[in-house]
Amino acid sequence: MSGKLYLCATPIGNLEDITLRALRILREVDLIVAEDTRHTQKLLRHYGIKARFGPSLYEGKERERVPLILGELQKGRDVALVSDAGTPLISDPGYPLVRACVEEGVEVVPVPGPSSFLAALIASGLPPDSFIFLGALPRKEGARRELLDGLVGEEMTAVMYESPHRLMETLSVMEELYPERPLVLARELTKAHEEFIRGAVREVRAEVVRRGGVKGEIVLVLGGERGRKAIHDAELVRDFYRVLLKRGLEPREAVRELARLLGIPKRDLKWLYEEAE
Repeated sequence: MSGKLYLCATPIGNLEDITLRALRILREVDLIVAEDTRHTQKLLRHYGIKARFGPSLYEGKERERVPLILGELQKGRDVALVSDAGTPLISDPGYPLVRACVEEGVEVVPVPGPSSFLAALIASGLPPDSFIFLGALPRKEGARRELLDGLVGEEMTAVMYESPHRLMETLSVMEELYPERPLVLARELTKAHEEFIRGAVREVRAEVVRRGGVKGEIVLVLGGERGRKAIHDAELVRDFYRVLLKRGLEPREAVRELARLLGIPKRDLKWLYEEAE
């Protein structure tokens, strides 16, 4: 009989943010699989937990380590998977292992707990009833702009991670695309310097510029386009698109402008590209 894979959420900053169940499981399992054993060891030492570590599971080594961990599970050993902070698999390694376990019939058990994007969302003051999570924004400028571009006309709240080193570039693109949309910059959540910067996109960017940048782990929560009634007449949308093309806009620019003017999420206008192909 195979063992169980426990997905144990760990603190994102404050070491008190861990469940009693997670602590019990970390004490009882045969192996703990971590991103960085040195980082996890600090948490275990804080709670007096002595553990045996399995192969580290970090980005770039995921797929080659999966067979080793799966082998331990199939021998009947229970394994706890933890990330450096927060819930495993959320912008962290682990998905290939979970997928392999599901395919091989190994039981996967979630042990819920902290998640920085949820913490930012519920404290943002922006609508949490319908949202999209984008994970960490792409490092490459073109890919990052394309993703942000896709949020033009989006009605749902969007949550994303960004590095302090690329923050100014990201805020500049946001200000260009939707300067008046509400934005909350949450940083250092649950830590001593936890902070929320709230305002329109242009106001948040201005504040970050005034400070010369900000440091720490950052979550951005972007409010959706609200109060607009989308126009769903396909022929009318097509006519608008043609007018914009005649004015010299590139197809991508025309779609973005349509999304902004009509209150239609950009992803709902992909059919315009498909017709042109």
